[in-house]
Amino acid sequence: MPDPAPRPRTAIERSRDRAFRHPGNDGRRAYAKGMLQGIVSMLGPRDVVVDCGANMGAVTELLADSGARVHAFEPDPYTFARLRAGLAGRDNITFHQAAVGAVAGTFRLQRAEGWEANPDGASVSSSIVAGGRRMADAEGVDVTVIDFPAFLRGLVAEHGRVAFVKIDIEGAELDLLEAMEGTDLFDHIQLLVAETHEKKFAHLAPRFAALRARMAARFPITRVNLDWI
Repeated sequence: MPDPAPRPRTAIERSRDRAFRHPGNDGRRAYAKGMLQGIVSMLGPRDVVVDCGANMGAVTELLADSGARVHAFEPDPYTFARLRAGLAGRDNITFHQAAVGAVAGTFRLQRAEGWEANPDGASVSSSIVAGGRRMADAEGVDVTVIDFPAFLRGLVAEHGRVAFVKIDIEGAELDLLEAMEGTDLFDHIQLLVAETHEKKFAHLAPRFAALRARMAARFPITRVNLDWI
């Protein structure tokens, strides 16, 4: 009897492959994947977590599997629709069609070169920060941006603490983390991880380096880790 045909991979599974696979960065990806598995194993229904830059839900799904209450932010209307469809029926996920930033407003979400030909693959590179490498200046969409520090303060007021925050927002993490530095928000977040994008925004590299130095001096990587993938 022939072996059954393999089950087609879902959009979330394909996005997870993209999230944890990057040429020349295998060690860092493996470290991030192991860290996420450890984080998920320690979460439970009483925990609140936030996924900023949820894309199609690769990380959101794993966090939701723990039973924790997940807030998932994704600004691109195309990708947000894919996110909601892929995780429909999960009553412990709150979906936010918005970007996160240091201030609220409406910003232009720049899409990557070739987005029209491959929106699923290119969607991981969209950014509200102008001037990024391999971005299509003429392609994009206006999106809502929320005041993320204010949002976090609301969660802290309601729940006492936030167990986990993941930030992968293609360069916008710089302004956001700088805005959070002068507050006590980090005291109420058990672990925050972020991917920084100094290679994509070379003109911002000095600010990224300074931010990394300040964060490393202030927090252990078990509290604030800027080497997420």
